[in-house]
Amino acid sequence: MILKILSYNIHKGFTIGNRDFILEQIRLALRETNADILFLQEILGDHQDKKCKIPDWKTAIQFEYIADSVWSHFAYGKNAIYPEGHHGNAILSKFPIVEWQNQTISTNRFEQRGFLKTKIMIPEAEKEIILCNTHLNLTQRGRDKQVEMIIKNLSKHKDSEWMLVGDFNDWNKKLSPRIETALDAKEVFKTLHGKYPPTFPSFMPVLSLDRFFVHNMNPIKAICLKDSHWKSLSDHLPLYVEIEI
Repeated sequence: MILKILSYNIHKGFTIGNRDFILEQIRLALRETNADILFLQEILGDHQDKKCKIPDWKTAIQFEYIADSVWSHFAYGKNAIYPEGHHGNAILSKFPIVEWQNQTISTNRFEQRGFLKTKIMIPEAEKEIILCNTHLNLTQRGRDKQVEMIIKNLSKHKDSEWMLVGDFNDWNKKLSPRIETALDAKEVFKTLHGKYPPTFPSFMPVLSLDRFFVHNMNPIKAICLKDSHWKSLSDHLPLYVEIEI
C-alpha cells in the first residue's frame, strides 16, 4: 500500500507579500495532488476582521474549507492567537484520526509555535501511524530549544512508525542531523536525493526551510512541487512524498 502525503505552508491563503487572497486556488491545487494526508502550516482557524475586507473570504476556518468532502478527518493546533482570531498547524487525513494533541513549543512572546501530533488508523493495513506537524522559530536559539522538546516527545515512540513534517526554518541545515541521530529518523529528500529541496521563496526558491522525517517507514518518492501554478500561490513550495507501508 502506498501513502501519498503533502506538506505545505499555505501562508494563511495569501500570495507572497499578502497581495492576493487565493485560498480557493490553493484548495483546488491540493485536491489535484490526490494526497491521502495533508500537513498544513500557517492555516487560519478563525479571523473575523478579514471577513469584512475580502469579498471572497469564503470561510475563516480554512482547514474545514480545504478538507470539505475529501479529507474526512482533521486536527487543528491553535498556536498564534490575536484579537481577530488565530492560526496554527493542521493535519487532514482520509484515514480516521484516533487521537491527537497539540503541544506548545513557544520560546518567546513574539513567535507562538506548536507541535501537533495525531495518530491515524489505516484499516486496509491494520496499522496505526503517528503524524507530527510543526512550524519552528526564525531564530537558531529558538529552533534548538524546540527541537529538544520534539526529540523528548518522540523518543517515547521508538517502536512506532511516525512522520515528522513541517516548516522547520532550517535554512542552515543544522537541525536535521540532530533529529536523525537522536530519533533514528530519515529525512526523506536527503535519503532519496542526497540533498534538501529549496522551498522558499516560491517564485525563486533558494532556501531549504521545509523537512520531511520518517521513522520505521520506507519512503519511495519525494518531489518538491514547483510547477508554475505552485510558484504563484503561497510563499513556500509544497513537498510531496510517497511512503510504502
